[in-house]
Amino acid sequence: MDPLALIISVAQIAAVIALLNGVLTTLGDAKIAVAAIEAIARQPEAAGSVTSNMFIGMAFAETSGIYGLLVAIILLFANPLIPIYLANAA
Repeated sequence: MDPLALIISVAQIAAVIALLNGVLTTLGDAKIAVAAIEAIARQPEAAGSVTSNMFIGMAFAETSGIYGLLVAIILLFANPLIPIYLANAA
């Protein structure tokens, strides 16, 4: 097998794994929202603080999905291993 093809195929597999992080991030956001809705249902007077804490938690949870997307884009379109291989192969 051509080493360049191996580098590209492994990068594509790694990009898929990084994008699976986005699916898990969605599930985590849903769990945060469900917990906030249940807390508001138990104590309606605390809705303001629960909502603000929910948005902070969702922002923290969403950053991992954004990082996964960034890693996938770098692996697919700006793979740093390809120029290293081409420099050493010549």
